[in-house]
This record gives sequence, structure tokens and C-alpha cells, in this order.
Amino acid sequence: MFNKLKRIFSSLAEKITGKISEEKLNEILEEVLFELVECDVAFPVAEKIVEKIRETYRKKPFKSKDEVFEALRKIVLEILEQSKPYDLVEEVKRISKSGEPAVIVFLGINGVGKTTTIAKIAKKMRDSGLKVVLAAADTYRAGAQEQIEFHAKKLGLPVIKHKYGSDPAAVAYDAINYAKSRMFNAVLVDTAGRMHTDIDLVNELKKVVRVAEPHFKILVVDALTGNDAYEQAKMFEENIGVDGIVIAKMDADVKGGVALTLASEIAKPIIYVGTGQNYDDLEPFDPHKIAKLIFEGASGK
Repeated sequence: MFNKLKRIFSSLAEKITGKISEEKLNEILEEVLFELVECDVAFPVAEKIVEKIRETYRKKPFKSKDEVFEALRKIVLEILEQSKPYDLVEEVKRISKSGEPAVIVFLGINGVGKTTTIAKIAKKMRDSGLKVVLAAADTYRAGAQEQIEFHAKKLGLPVIKHKYGSDPAAVAYDAINYAKSRMFNAVLVDTAGRMHTDIDLVNELKKVVRVAEPHFKILVVDALTGNDAYEQAKMFEENIGVDGIVIAKMDADVKGGVALTLASEIAKPIIYVGTGQNYDDLEPFDPHKIAKLIFEGASGK
């Protein structure tokens, strides 16, 4: 995980330990800037990292690689801490105390792991004592309803569905009524993958949100899609609105820039990161843990 970021930071530590000329420092940092961008760190975030290293070095040249790593760790942690995650399970418990179910609509393009992520979150809620119903509101993609039904069966959860081609908003509406009539605590609504170029599907999603009036709109992005994850987050925020983000497949991300980019550039909480294929492989977003993973095993440490 994050092997490319580790290599960039390790190489940087080698090059700027000890006194070097201003010209040499700028040359090295210019190279690092573009390496970070290639590692899926958005350009403004890469610039921020490079400028903070430059400022720190100018004040006091680094005497050892440990000093470089410590400065880098502090910079990375500050960026990651710009995301202010919340405990979704506890929020659902708080909302459901009113007697109404918490409604969560999940957003994301096809292939990011949205349905699997919904199943993981459903299990977290079920294991904490909450009653959860799933809504199969992706009525477009072939196999979508079978996929969520598969997860529902394995987890012992009810799922509300309509036939393919039916109105997704109607599915969400029926699932919410089901939850209300049976005193369920949460409704998790799966939706079809949307691309910003597909205006009809975006409008359908707006209708789902209008009908469901969700407490949370959670966007799922795939860490392996790099800067596309950032573009997707911007698109969904501008068109639908986003209350939280889940980064799926973080365990397979050798670059590592997506978490830094989203934490810095999308002013929305990252609430979970996916760390594997099993239902329990979903962890709360922890800036300290991610910063530790980025620098763990970096050469010279």
C-alpha cells in the first residue's frame, strides 16, 4: 500500500539531507512536484506539500533523514486532518431515536465497489444492533438487483426491489415505508452508476434524492481510479450534493494520492476506507493511521 509515495518521500529525504544550494533545492522540489502528481496527488495539494518543505528547509536545513521524514509526516497529517470524519453508525442511532429511520442514499459510478460497500456498512449497522433494510434502486444495470440480493441474503437483511426499468425513486419510497411500518432504523439505498455526461441518469438520481429526502448522501470512489475519483467527487457534489465519502479498494492502492487529494480538495468528510473484500474490511478514516502507513517502511526509517 502507498509504495510509490514511500519511494518519492524516501528519495526526497536522501536528496535534501544536509546543506544544498537554493537552486538545487528548487530543482529537486520541482521534480518531486511532478512525481506527486503522477502519484494521483492533485496539483494544488502537491504544490502545498512542496512549498511547506521549501519553507521548512529555508528556516533550518535538515541534518538527518529522520528530520526530513518528521517534517513530511507533519505536512501529510495536516492535509489528511482536513477531512473531519463522523461515525455513521452512531449518527444513525441518534436519528432513529426519533422513531423515524435514517435514510442513506449511496452515489458512485459503476465499478467503484458501491454495492459491496453498502453491504459492509449494512453489516456494521446490523452488528451494532440496528435494523437495516436495503433498497435495490439500481434498476438499470443488469445483475445489480441480484448482486444486492446476494449480499442481503448472506447478511440476513430484507431488500426491497422492483422490476428492471422501473422508477428508482419508487423503490426508495417503498423501502422507506417498509422501514417506517416495521420500526427499522436505517434504509440503505443503492443507485445506478452515474457519469457526468449522462444527464438523464443524473436527473433520475436527483429525483431519488428529492423523494427519499436522505439524511446522508454517501459517495463511494475507487482509490485505484486516481484523479478520476477527485473529478467524480466534484461532479457529484456540484450536481447532487455529498455528505460523506468512502474510499474503496484502499488496500490495493500503490500510489496513495487519492486520500490526500480528497481530504484537501473536497470539503466533505471521508468516513470509511475499504481494506479488502470481506464484509469486515471497512475501517473508519483515520488520518494518523494513514500517515503512519505512508511512511512505514520508507527507506532510511
